[in-house]
Amino acid sequence: MSQTSPTLQLIERAELIKQGAEARVYKLPVYFPEPSIRWPSKLRKLAEETPQASSSTQSSSPTPLLLKHRFPKTYRHPHLDSLLTRQRIQSESRSLLRCLKAGITVPLLRMVDVEAGMVGMEWIDGWSVREVLGGGAEGEEADPELEDEGEVDEEKARRRKEAEGALASLGITIEQLMTSIGKTLSTLHLAQIIHGDLTTSNMMLRPAPTRSAGYEIVLIDFGLSSHSNVPENLAVDLYVLERAFASTHPTSERWYQGVLDAYAKGLGEKKWALVGGRLDEVRLRGRKRDMIG
Repeated sequence: MSQTSPTLQLIERAELIKQGAEARVYKLPVYFPEPSIRWPSKLRKLAEETPQASSSTQSSSPTPLLLKHRFPKTYRHPHLDSLLTRQRIQSESRSLLRCLKAGITVPLLRMVDVEAGMVGMEWIDGWSVREVLGGGAEGEEADPELEDEGEVDEEKARRRKEAEGALASLGITIEQLMTSIGKTLSTLHLAQIIHGDLTTSNMMLRPAPTRSAGYEIVLIDFGLSSHSNVPENLAVDLYVLERAFASTHPTSERWYQGVLDAYAKGLGEKKWALVGGRLDEVRLRGRKRDMIG
């Protein structure tokens, strides 16, 4: 008789918040503040070198947990599916640990179960940069007419209003936010980490009273991440974000330039000369593809 993995049993008490082609994301409302963590052998050494990675939350009350489940794909051979799931979970976990070692704020890992295809990590309370810039939550289409008629879900409307007022409540400007994003991305790339899916939905703005700025940028969703120092790969990472800004925030050209300016400064003149040149080439290829279709 087959028995459900204890890790998978957590899903039964969790709320599904996102369904993707590769994984489902859940929010487990209550989680013990001091979990026991068992690392796969390939990740154990890196985790031991990164104290923040295995540190428990300091709150005396239970905190939510984000569960990311890479469910089995029936269209793939079982052995191949298991191998790909294992590789992708290990890659994502390594990237998160490397980010922590580099001083980049990311969700803290709480659990990795490669056999069950599950990663558990810190739940980030805050707003996505997409929400803060007025783009709404991911997958949400804002409709002013429905909003006027009072037909928009009250919780979504409250969330949207709260997010759009987040900058003012934290006492920061959009320009300062863009500078923070650029600095964070330069640190990411100097650590030779490629995010793979840089969008304003995958950047969170979280209040941080202990920091001088009063807030911090949290990078999330490293499911497509990789490790590289090749200028071409860094440029493609930036181009993905550029396209995300253009499609989600149509009047944001000046905002994105602020990101690039801070990124170039953080990267250093010599390295930016290489990456910036590659970025121009990547843009040209992108425009050609758009023209050809």
